[in-house]
Amino acid sequence: MLSERLMTLAVRSAGKRLLHMTPCGDEVLPLPEGNKPYMLYIHIPFCESLCPYCSFNRYVFDSCAAEKYYDSLWRELAMIRDAGYDFDSLYIGGGTPTVLPDRLARTVSLAKEYFHIRSVSAETNPNHLCARYLDPLSGLVDRMSVGVQSFDDGLLRRMGRYEKYGSAAEILERIRQCAEEKRFRTLNVDMIFNFPSQTEQMLLHDLEMIRTSGCTQTTFYPLMAAPSVRRSLRASLGEPVPCREAAYYRLICDSLTGGPDAPFTFGSVWSFNRKDTAADMIDEYVVDYEEYLAAGSGGMSFLSRRLMVNTFSLEDYSRRIDSGHLSASGAAAFSRRDLMRYRLMMQLFGLGLDLRRWKADFGCTPAAGLPAEYTFLSMSGALRKDGDFLRLSPRGRYLLVAMMREFFIGVNTLRDEAREQVLSSANLPDNGR
Repeated sequence: MLSERLMTLAVRSAGKRLLHMTPCGDEVLPLPEGNKPYMLYIHIPFCESLCPYCSFNRYVFDSCAAEKYYDSLWRELAMIRDAGYDFDSLYIGGGTPTVLPDRLARTVSLAKEYFHIRSVSAETNPNHLCARYLDPLSGLVDRMSVGVQSFDDGLLRRMGRYEKYGSAAEILERIRQCAEEKRFRTLNVDMIFNFPSQTEQMLLHDLEMIRTSGCTQTTFYPLMAAPSVRRSLRASLGEPVPCREAAYYRLICDSLTGGPDAPFTFGSVWSFNRKDTAADMIDEYVVDYEEYLAAGSGGMSFLSRRLMVNTFSLEDYSRRIDSGHLSASGAAAFSRRDLMRYRLMMQLFGLGLDLRRWKADFGCTPAAGLPAEYTFLSMSGALRKDGDFLRLSPRGRYLLVAMMREFFIGVNTLRDEAREQVLSSANLPDNGR
């Protein structure tokens, strides 16, 4: 659709400017602001093997390097506590956070000791849905998110995931067993749609597997590839077909939420919660927390209108923590207008923009603060007013999917640049990072 193409170009252009980082020196954490709510993100950058399309900071698992990393991470958590921060929510991403479950459990316990953590979300891979990896985390983690991507064996093979994590049938059985054991309040299954070689029948099969899996939540991301991995994606999966994205998204929404007997409701524009469950946490924590602090190599923070990226180098990370400084290596400042754009995108992504909070924070309406953006969304039929909230129409939900896709591609590009800095400074090829 024309509106989606125009919006894609606008977000892509704005992202290049907004996500331009300048180097950070050896800084300390800014002071927290009053009673402002903050969310804590912890990054664990180790995986048993690396997926070629992933732009997150990740290293092939090495036990010695991981033990050293956790020592630095625990010291960083103490620094954050001593700086006066508190959090009620913790999200742990990677990498594969469960690669050392005992160390992960110790990290969660430490965070709960230091802060008033009430909810914990963590990520894992299908091969870790077993007692060895999950027993240490039971009672500590509230939401476990498992990356599946597809239940099609052909796609899993082409992504290199079949050999690593097993067949679709094996993965489905592990999810069902984990769901039956009720280890976690929320069991989320991450999926990807609009793979180049994915047919409508393959997507319908994925949706049927989700409905029968017993998971309490599922997230269907559109394929998002940073420029650095597009060549490898074309070689393994084929040429992207962007014109199908809207139709595939409608198919997902209709299958999961359409009709009176639909099993799921919307949690965000691409996250779906099973009805009559407590699945209220989602991957995109930025919906509920405008400001968040990241601990660990490769994490991203947003504090005091500054987006900061922690160093991707494990050696530099340890050095910075040992010297008592912030682990961020790059930062970008947000103007008032940038912050309004960020708020508009994230709250609409979460299905509702709070007009009262907007007025209190910015002293204007969204239409007055962002006339071009508001006019575009209104004329596209994306918005409807619901009391003190702006909501999205079905058409608007897809526009936000496309908008977030471009935003996260920009973030992935930023991660690629941070990784290249590590490789160039060490004069190393990209063969394990």
